[in-house]
Amino acid sequence: MLGTIIGGALAHPGDWHSKFKVGLGLDLSSGTTITIKAVAPHNTTPTSSEMSQSIAILNSRVNGQGFTGAKVQQQGTNNIVVSVPGRSAQEISPLLSSAVLRFRQVLLLARGYPTQLPATSPGSTPSVGGSPSPSSSPSASGSASASPAPSPSGSRSGGTAHAAGSHLLSGASQASAKSSSSPSASPSASASPSQSASPSASPTPSPSASLITRLPTAADASGDITKVKSAAVIRDFNRLNCKNKDWQKQIYGNNPNNWDAPGSQIVACDSSGLKYVLDVAKVVGTNLTKVAAVLNQSNQWVVSFNLDGKGAKAFGDLTSQMVSKYFNTQTGQATSVLDQFGIVLDGKAISAPQVSSAIPNGAGEITGPGGTFTQGQASRLANVLKYGAVPLAFQRQSTNSISPQLGASQLKAGLIAAAIGLLLVVIYSLLYYRGLALVSVFSLATAALLSWLAVILLSKYQGFTLSLAGVAGLIVAIGITADSFVVYFERLRDEVREGRSLRAAVERGWQRARRTILVSDTVSFLAALLLYIIAIGDVRGFAFTLGLTTLIDIVVVFLFTKPMVTLLARTKFFGQGHKWSGLDPARLGSKSPWRGSRPATARSATGGAAATPATAARTTPKEA
Repeated sequence: MLGTIIGGALAHPGDWHSKFKVGLGLDLSSGTTITIKAVAPHNTTPTSSEMSQSIAILNSRVNGQGFTGAKVQQQGTNNIVVSVPGRSAQEISPLLSSAVLRFRQVLLLARGYPTQLPATSPGSTPSVGGSPSPSSSPSASGSASASPAPSPSGSRSGGTAHAAGSHLLSGASQASAKSSSSPSASPSASASPSQSASPSASPTPSPSASLITRLPTAADASGDITKVKSAAVIRDFNRLNCKNKDWQKQIYGNNPNNWDAPGSQIVACDSSGLKYVLDVAKVVGTNLTKVAAVLNQSNQWVVSFNLDGKGAKAFGDLTSQMVSKYFNTQTGQATSVLDQFGIVLDGKAISAPQVSSAIPNGAGEITGPGGTFTQGQASRLANVLKYGAVPLAFQRQSTNSISPQLGASQLKAGLIAAAIGLLLVVIYSLLYYRGLALVSVFSLATAALLSWLAVILLSKYQGFTLSLAGVAGLIVAIGITADSFVVYFERLRDEVREGRSLRAAVERGWQRARRTILVSDTVSFLAALLLYIIAIGDVRGFAFTLGLTTLIDIVVVFLFTKPMVTLLARTKFFGQGHKWSGLDPARLGSKSPWRGSRPATARSATGGAAATPATAARTTPKEA
């Protein structure tokens, strides 16, 4: 075992210490454990194949980030436990999303938190699917460079009402927005400034209007409320408060499939606190063929993507329609928030870029909040999208993060517990078995050494990590090893009580104890094996170390404890039954003392003097 651990460093003793490293679990080092609940469509129980596929995808994502020692395990029928040593919850959480990607056109946009607004909504809310208000009449082409409605920030931005952090998105083969700003043959360039592409849902309030702090509604939003097909979506938008971190649960309940329905219009928030009404999904994550985190021409980290044929056609049609209706190619400015489309991941708007030109080739890029990603953010998003969407939606159940300080404290506590247990066994052996305690102490030391080397080998070649529950299994192993030599010692002392010499007692006692030891260790091993198969989580760590140390106990008892007792029986101290050897015949109540070389005295049947040697020699075997 030592040679296998040292390996190629055999000729370099200075490097040996680096080879003896035990892999520590999260509870003994540091890291994060996250438990998530898998939810199938229609809130049904996930099938085993769906769970296996989800675990495989999550494994690929975690390992794709280069995390070492990470584990993704199923717990029960619908829970998945993800454990990553040395990493924080912030690093792991983005990898555990369902990765359901949707491209949806923006229909309404407003602040998603209470703000200063007129006491009453400016005008009545148009009926869903109704006609535009009389104050605005779209041109025949459905496009104009009209005076825009106020943006969510409360200021005009040259006819562009776009989300904070959004950017002009063009096809990978297109140049910048400036290259498409030449006069277009489209009638949109000659539209009257008095026309609007959509009803003005939020006219500018008069300075005299009284202001109160309230949550913006659809009547305060930029966009086209007539394109919202459901009154329920309007109600959801009105009550959506992006300051509430559980806004998805507030709006859609506990089933995450509700906010990802591709054929339905939804409401969503982004990281800057803006809220949206988003149209049905025209492009989904399964249409992605290539995803990568790259630096763009502005030296900013983005996530570039390519779409398959179906996705490219749908995206090309969508962007062509958006540019023709809601983008003024002469000014290079959008005329409505409907020129933006939301990039939605797991029901959250991660970006809402404008479209400056049609993207018929299915290639584009995603920028992060504020217009850019960090390298880590871009890599994690690309990694999630690259390995695909899992077939299930996830709900976070619990997050447990262990700091290095806490892990070190728990490791220290475990080692102290093991030392106390070992010390108590040694004290008991000394008090009860006296000299035989030498055998028990060395047996325990040998078992501990083999267990330590076994854990190092498993850590080195199998990625094993020792958890606090595993330490508990090692502590229990002290009792298993002690139980084995107690069984043997008691059988040995029974033979001494019968009057046999120590050498004969060693062999006969071993024959009687061997079967008991094997039966006892077999029961312990079977219990550990069944516990390992049936149990989950940390309990499996306990079962594994318990089973491992049970096997080691058999090796130690057969190849160390018994041979050592055989050798000690040949010494004068043990062989003559010294009173401190633990094998003193008088103290054990032997029927026939065998101490030293003095033979037992033969007496006559009448109780007279000792028989002569000749008489003793003539006694029958039965009398002897």
